[in-house]
Amino acid sequence: MYWHSWSDFIAMGGYGFYVWGSVGVTAVLLTLEPILIKQRQRNTIARLKRQFRADRQADATPANTRGNAQ
Repeated sequence: MYWHSWSDFIAMGGYGFYVWGSVGVTAVLLTLEPILIKQRQRNTIARLKRQFRADRQADATPANTRGNAQ
């Protein structure tokens, strides 16, 4: 397809709003996805570290102070 001017290119044969809107939404989503993945990764690592520390601390506590007295 050939356009005679930039305004024809932007208009995309009358479908410019839909074409450029789709391009914009796609660009935003492709930008946000890696950011959100990195954030989820950081949150998961922090949660696992807290859980590991809590498990290690529970293992280090003597059995008679954990409420398991028989």
